[in-house]
Amino acid sequence: MQTFGTVCGYFGLHPIATASYSDYFQFMNNKKHFFKASKAGFVLSAVVLAALIECAGNANGQNARVNAGINVTPPVVVAPSIVVTPPVIQDNYVYYPSYGVYYNSSRHQYAYQDRGAWVSRPAPSGVSADVLRASPSVKMDFHDSPEKHHAEMVQKYPKNWAPPGPGHSKQ
Repeated sequence: MQTFGTVCGYFGLHPIATASYSDYFQFMNNKKHFFKASKAGFVLSAVVLAALIECAGNANGQNARVNAGINVTPPVVVAPSIVVTPPVIQDNYVYYPSYGVYYNSSRHQYAYQDRGAWVSRPAPSGVSADVLRASPSVKMDFHDSPEKHHAEMVQKYPKNWAPPGPGHSKQ
């Protein structure tokens, strides 16, 4: 008794089978097709094998030839540090004895006592800068804080002090 597959010439028992039994063996027995397929397979296998060897040779993303050779440490460059020092400002004071106020011409600040404490501000307190500049003044010889010299200046230049003689110019 013959089955449907053997009668129709198909490999297998199902009628939807796509390859015929005779075609299947014909391809395997044909040495031309088999040899061409194996040559292409050999070349493809060699390429895949070479890629795998290259990947296996890479350790931590580095080339295997570098790991097997000399390790070179990059040079350490130490640059000299550049120190920028701000310019030294020498304080120059003008004293206004009538008001007990010092003007620092280098910093453009007024120094005076406010409730017993020395302060430095951009404008004098209790008098305008124009009135202050119009009053008698003396250029100071010291370049540090006025509070260190104020007791001496008050004795030397009291509140009613005026420059001697009409030829003396205000500073």
